[in-house]
Amino acid sequence: MFVSMQSVATIEQRFVDQLAVLYDANEARQLFFLLLEDRLRWSKRDYLLRKPMPLDAHDIEWLMDALSALKAAKPIQYVLGYAWFMDMKLTVDEAVLVPRPETEELVHFIISQHRNTGRQPLRIIDIGTGSGCIAIALKKAFPASVVHALDISSEALRVAKQNAGNQLADIRFVQADILEWELVFQPEQTFDIVVSNPPYITKGEQTGMHRNVLTYEPHSALFVEDSSPLLFYEHIAAFALEHLRPTGYLYFEINRKYGMEVSELLQKKGFEAVQCHTDIQGADRFVHAKRKRLGLL
Repeated sequence: MFVSMQSVATIEQRFVDQLAVLYDANEARQLFFLLLEDRLRWSKRDYLLRKPMPLDAHDIEWLMDALSALKAAKPIQYVLGYAWFMDMKLTVDEAVLVPRPETEELVHFIISQHRNTGRQPLRIIDIGTGSGCIAIALKKAFPASVVHALDISSEALRVAKQNAGNQLADIRFVQADILEWELVFQPEQTFDIVVSNPPYITKGEQTGMHRNVLTYEPHSALFVEDSSPLLFYEHIAAFALEHLRPTGYLYFEINRKYGMEVSELLQKKGFEAVQCHTDIQGADRFVHAKRKRLGLL
């Protein structure tokens, strides 16, 4: 059969040609390799050595299906059904955002801040958990801790629960709208760490975003109205004032445009030690703050 005689190099070139509108040649080749790695368990060396060799017809059919999805701007993580985060292979689909490297930076920062505090077991809540990546990573870093993960989406929680099970991480999941936190949490429910990567891209910023984000990733986890870019920070900060233990910590991932505004918001609400941190690209990306001791708010 003709299709079975096509070489790895021939199929690769088809990826480069047909994905040119979305990706440059090097990116297309990397996507092709990721598919081969997943399908055939090839290493980079295998890939380079076997370029002249023919592929099996079933493998070609699978690759062509993947190419069709990529041409429609589907993210490679959704095509594969997983993404890597903190050395964990996490299930992802269109119900959750694809975990980003910036969020890994946030988790590394939290771990570095609390590794030697001597306050275990920590009580942690991840607000807007999505795939569960933050909550699961923190549970694995602090195994004795009690970790809660909240999301409004039942479909996101389905994915997060699957990931927690796969990673053997005992997470307490909560389906709720953090904008209505007063109706959900009892006064005695307190935490040492509140962390959130909330929706923070304004709808006006959609112009210029990659099609794979706009077409496939859940908009409810990405966007806020232009008129209220700090909506979730306001509500989560209010929650943290009520439910952080004295000297507990609040951590946010933020829109790079609003580092000063989020920092000022927290200062006005009475948090102390408010700091904005840049990511590896030099952009404002994280804000962390400490709740004052009782009686000092």
